[in-house]
Amino acid sequence: MKVLYSVIAEDAQLRHDGRMDVHGIYHELYARGFPARQDKLTLVTTIEWDASERGAIDFSVNLLDPQRSPVLTVNAQTQVEDQYAVHRPARTQMAIPIDGIVFPAVGTYEFQLTVGDHSEPLTPIYLIEDPDAH
Repeated sequence: MKVLYSVIAEDAQLRHDGRMDVHGIYHELYARGFPARQDKLTLVTTIEWDASERGAIDFSVNLLDPQRSPVLTVNAQTQVEDQYAVHRPARTQMAIPIDGIVFPAVGTYEFQLTVGDHSEPLTPIYLIEDPDAH
């Protein structure tokens, strides 16, 4: 398993031609105080799979708080097939919408992907306290 990229965006759509439209990429959120609620965000990531990784693969995505404790967990499954593996490694593209997420404290949070016993960091998001935030 190899993470090709991972970003946080306002919105993303997978297209039928294998491309992804991603809108409003950001890396930080500003809040007047904590806990802070974000109405919506989309985690976008693409994973390449080794030749030995095929079929139904269970995975989880955790959002870890600044102390590395899970704030949110998304459990899912992907079907990895050899359809295009002649030309390139098999891959899974994901646009995971997350609504109404609450960040308990200021600091650096990180999304983390786990498949079996293997975990990979995806992307951080920085929560910043700003009394003038909108």
